[in-house]
Amino acid sequence: MRIQILGTGCPKCIQLTEHTQRAVDELGLDCQIEKVTEIDEILAYGIMMTPGLVLDGKVLSAGKVLPVEKIKELLQTEVPS
Repeated sequence: MRIQILGTGCPKCIQLTEHTQRAVDELGLDCQIEKVTEIDEILAYGIMMTPGLVLDGKVLSAGKVLPVEKIKELLQTEVPS
């Protein structure tokens, strides 16, 4: 499983990265979190506002910092048991 945080490094992008890491740790998931900072790569996902949260190529969220609990909920829904 690969999680990507789309953003140029703004405070909201950093906060989403921290929340995502906490969610992954709390769920005990084995995954890689990658930051995507290149504008062309971000636009390729079709989002117009950062930060973005992507799981295995699927955009789960864009333009907002999700709380840890919401990220956990999304990951549990998207990750097969």
